Amino acid sequence: MRKGLLDILKGKFLVSGDAPKNWMFLLFASFLAALMISSSHNADRKVLEIAALNEEVRMLKSEFFQGRSQVQQLKLESTLRQVVADKGLVPSENPPKKIKVKSAD
Repeated sequence: MRKGLLDILKGKFLVSGDAPKNWMFLLFASFLAALMISSSHNADRKVLEIAALNEEVRMLKSEFFQGRSQVQQLKLESTLRQVVADKGLVPSENPPKKIKVKSAD
């Protein structure tokens, strides 16, 4: 067992008689390691991209709600009265009357 470990540490398995088989295995293991590292980097990049997009969505939602509340404020009757009062329009003193039309049938 001790001699086998020393042979591996010295690299004798790379120059022995069945070395091409060992080289092919090392190349295959290196390819798998490079593939795994590449996949990990791609996953990290996707996680960062998703975090940035989530932050952008949060900001856009905030802007949307702020804009919607401003529009609701502008649509209020009290706000409209102030705007038209500056132009000389005032509410009517007499309330509107409902007109009923009877059909000729």
